[in-house]
Amino acid sequence: MNETDIKHLRRCVELAGEALDAGDEPFGSVLVDGEGRVLAEDRNRIADGDSTRHPEFALARWAAENMAPEQRRKATVYTSGEHCPMCAAAHGWVGLGRIVYASSSEQLSAWLSELGLAPPPVATLPINTVVPGLPVEGPVPELAEQVHALHRRLHAST
Repeated sequence: MNETDIKHLRRCVELAGEALDAGDEPFGSVLVDGEGRVLAEDRNRIADGDSTRHPEFALARWAAENMAPEQRRKATVYTSGEHCPMCAAAHGWVGLGRIVYASSSEQLSAWLSELGLAPPPVATLPINTVVPGLPVEGPVPELAEQVHALHRRLHAST
């Protein structure tokens, strides 16, 4: 992981904060092409009641509609939190390349437990359990703590 990766992950954490400020759960993601250009970014949009509106899923769909298969293979998806199984599957089916995340599914599960909250309705599995062999990097301790703070803020208000 290098400084460029960290820069994109910081943007993901900013997007997660924007999602939280908008009344959504704090998740944000950025899609970067093989040359390092940001192509698209998104944040969680589940407040409308559609729990499938995760940014990683939206970016996978955007990539399928706007990028050739070879471009997708060379792309990187950066995200504030490790992909859920739905998003990991979309990533795999679309043929996107590397994933870099700030906080892991394992960390999220532990945070929810420490807050006395029920686990999500879908198992929090590592990405490589869903998409074996995909290059994956994370978590990043400094940024994971920032994501943890966003989740504490989310659940402090509930």
